[in-house]
Parts: sequence; C-alpha cells; structure tokens
Amino acid sequence: MTLRLFRYLAKEVLVSTAGVTLILLLVILSGRLSSYLGRVTEGKMTFEFLFVILGYHIPSFIQMIMPLAFFLSLLLTFGRLYIENEMSVLFSSGISKIKLAGYTLGIACIIGLISGGINFWLAPFSEYRAAEASQAQSKISAFDLLIPGRFEGSGQRTTYIESFTPEEGWVNNIFISGVANKKDKNIQTQMFADYAEQIRVSSENNENYLVFKNGTRYEGKPGTANYRITQFDTYAVRMENKENDAIDEAYTKSTMDLIKSTKLLDKVELQWRISLVVIIPVLAIIGLSLSQVNPRQGRFFKMLPAILLMILYIALLIWGRTGLEKGKLPIQLGLWWIHGIFVLIAAVLFTQYNQVFERRKARLPNTSKSSSSE
Repeated sequence: MTLRLFRYLAKEVLVSTAGVTLILLLVILSGRLSSYLGRVTEGKMTFEFLFVILGYHIPSFIQMIMPLAFFLSLLLTFGRLYIENEMSVLFSSGISKIKLAGYTLGIACIIGLISGGINFWLAPFSEYRAAEASQAQSKISAFDLLIPGRFEGSGQRTTYIESFTPEEGWVNNIFISGVANKKDKNIQTQMFADYAEQIRVSSENNENYLVFKNGTRYEGKPGTANYRITQFDTYAVRMENKENDAIDEAYTKSTMDLIKSTKLLDKVELQWRISLVVIIPVLAIIGLSLSQVNPRQGRFFKMLPAILLMILYIALLIWGRTGLEKGKLPIQLGLWWIHGIFVLIAAVLFTQYNQVFERRKARLPNTSKSSSSE
C-alpha cells in the first residue's frame, strides 16, 4: 500500500505541477513575444531570430517557475484531498503525518532532480547559446532587416527601399536620410540611389562596405553656403565592424566553471542555482502544513497566506542575491541564512500541523472500551 500511495500522490502532484508550469510559461512567453515583436517591427531583429532567442530562454524561465508551480500544485492537490475526505481515510488507515511528510519530500526530490538538471546544466548552456545568437544577430547590417516599401528608422535616421533582389543581393531605389558629423557640427544629409549592395573586402580586418550606384547626395541646409549636391556613379561607405566580445556573464557559465572561479559574481550565481533547488523541499513542508483545511472552509482558505509566505521567501532570496552582488552581504554567509529562517518556519508549521492531528486523534472515542463495558 505504501508504494501505491506514493505513486498516487506523486502522479497527482507532478501532473498538476506540469500543468501550472505550462500555464505560467505561456504567460511569460506571451509577454516576451510582444516585446520582441516590437523590436522586429522597429527593424532591430529578424523575425526568425525572435523564435530562436525565445527557445533558448525557455530553460531559464522554467528554472524560476518550477518551484512556484510545485508549491501551488501541492496546495491544490492536498487541499482537494482534505476537502474530499481522502486524507481522513488515509489517516484512519494508519498513515501518519510523519509518513505523509516523507512521501511529500520524496515527490520534492523528484522535482528537485529535474530542477537541478535545468539549473546546473541546461539553463547555463541555453543562455550561452542565446548570447552567441545575439552576437551573430548584432553583426547583421541594418539593410538585412529592412522591409521593402516601408520607411524605417529611429531618431534622425530614416531608410527606405523599394525592392530587394535576393539572387543578386541588390537593394533597388534606396533613400537614406541622416546626420553626418563634420567639425563638431551635425549636418543633415539625404541620399537617393538606384541600387546598393553590401561588399566584404578580404583583408586583415575583413571590412564591409555599402556601395551605392547611380545616385545623388544632398548635404547641408538648402539655401545656405555649405549646401552641396553631389551626383555619383559609385559611392562607397565603410560600415562599422563589430567584434565579438567574450561571453563571460556568470549566468552563461557552466556550474563546474563557477565552482572553480574566485570571482564574486560567479560565487553569487552558484549560490543562486543551489538556492533554486534547496527551496523545493522547504516549500514542500510548508505546503504540506498549510494545505490542511476544513471541508467547510474550502481548499483556498489557506492558499493566500501560503502564497504570501512563498513570495516573501523568493523576495528575500532575490534581495540577498542583490546584496551579495553589490558586496553589502558577506559571501561566506551567502543565501543560507534565508534558507535557515524558512527551514525553522517550516518546522514550526509542521509541528503545529502534527499536533492538530494528534489532538483530533485523541478526541476519537475508544470503541474497544465502550464495547467491553457493555
């Protein structure tokens, strides 16, 4: 019966955790998607890159969502079991609160193993690949992001192309309006050209040039002495080369690199990854203790204080992480003191929870004595 009961509880909690995780993930992705779509319409990224970067960030979203989803699922599942009197049947069958806590911690270990795999391996790997993809995206020229037939730009720069020939790589009927800086003065410029193409010159620096064909360039303000009109057959502009910076952010590093590192930010990141796993069994005991409700109260009676306690736990961890990064808290103390506080809270709640059960158990009439007296 013990193994069968554990399988039943684990199935209920894990299925609910998966559902809550999926719902929260969709909410976060929808918010990020709207933000990225805005950047696509502004010509700051390609439409294909949008889905690539979203996919790489999913493990990082899940590592934050999973402890919350597990805690909410535990409250909902065990609350339903209390409302439907299934817990009363279990307790009358000899299942103690201590044994139920053991089952709950067993389920928490399953979630912890999944969370650990994401925190310690998958999320850092995905974030590193996301950083690589962002660097590759930054090398794409502005003309690769233009949409024919539409004015695009920001600030004082506006670009328009009529059409694009993919086979030849030509941009047809191009207009560019911008500002050139000469002798510490900003001079308005406009350029019209029949064609334009991007050319890479093979050299030590692999310089890129944007070459315009058959056009006219206007520089300055009409009617002033410095106003110039230049007609050209070929006009080349050297484009800025963007060098790849080393990807050295702490969240992109592997866990082994963090363990070997002596940098403060790397140590803080390691503490954070461990915390996202440690929080799971602590929340499991808190959720078990606060899930007990009277059928007349409803399953949501204790959900609000439980959620507030969970938010306080996570908020303290985030505050502690920020304090460690800024050097306001000693790295030797880390985030363990926060976990210690909530371990004590979990112990107090479980002790009170178990005492309530013992008092109710003591109130039950002794049927054996009453039958013998008769």
